[in-house]
Amino acid sequence: MTASLNDIAERAGVSVKTVSGALHGGSARMSEHTRKRIKDIAEELGYVTNLAARSMRQGWMPLIGVVADELITSPFATEIIRGLDGAARASEMAVFAMALSGKRDVASVIEEVRRFRPRAIAYAAMYHKLVTLPEEFADTVGVMINCRDVNDRVTSLVPDETGAAHEITSYLIDAGRRKIVFINLPGLLAGDLREIGFRQALTEAGLDAAGARVLPAVRRSTYSDRAPSLVLSHVSELMGSPDRPDAILCGNDRVAMEVYAALRRVGAQIPDDVAVASFDNQIEIASRLDPPLTTMALPHRAMGRMAAEILLAGEPAPGELRKLPFQLVERSSV
Repeated sequence: MTASLNDIAERAGVSVKTVSGALHGGSARMSEHTRKRIKDIAEELGYVTNLAARSMRQGWMPLIGVVADELITSPFATEIIRGLDGAARASEMAVFAMALSGKRDVASVIEEVRRFRPRAIAYAAMYHKLVTLPEEFADTVGVMINCRDVNDRVTSLVPDETGAAHEITSYLIDAGRRKIVFINLPGLLAGDLREIGFRQALTEAGLDAAGARVLPAVRRSTYSDRAPSLVLSHVSELMGSPDRPDAILCGNDRVAMEVYAALRRVGAQIPDDVAVASFDNQIEIASRLDPPLTTMALPHRAMGRMAAEILLAGEPAPGELRKLPFQLVERSSV
């Protein structure tokens, strides 16, 4: 038999309400000495919180549920969960995720998450996208991470794609590069927003933003790493032309890896002949390329931490869009 609140109260010579307040954050007032003494007795007696009973009293379990829209299939996007979990643990909460896939719609997954009676629910996506959240769940989901509700009813945390592209393009310009080509990700919201920032930086530097070359990384209308690549043909044509670039900005680190290989095939040196920069900071790619890749790190972990703060706040956050900055990771490719 495990120890009960009554056992601890009897040993400590206090009320059950005081014990509950010390162990579960209740409203009972006490000194820090009393709180520590109660916790020490609970540990000595081997007390384990009865989560089921606590859930009945509070109406929720000490859990944050996550509707994971392809999130757990992406190694670097799992940083969102790490950030969320770290912040949740600091508040004695746990995080669990339910995967959303093509065979399960949003409504059914949210209902499944609700069965566990979590304190709060988040919706997190593998990549920056717009999501149509069913009307009946607009008040159920407390925050959206790496995605945005098309009707802006839920507070959404997204990467500042335009700002990141502006920063990395300005960085290339400050390094003396003037003929910058952007091999972008077609059909993705992130790609569209990054192109805006790319052209803004060129305009501010007095370069030809309207005539800047923005090329698709793949043959399909929407980027995926399984689509037929156009990178080799682009690089071969660019480096064989009289107006060859002195920098290539890549839509992500996978594209950059292909650019490296293509430049080597045509005999171009990085960064002497052509600087290369990118987005994402997938460590297993960016740090192991030769030379290591300068890239913009996505704010995945920061989005997770901020999401936990929003979800555990006393009052629900009003629906708003919050853009989190990327971090420039300088390596040797520029």
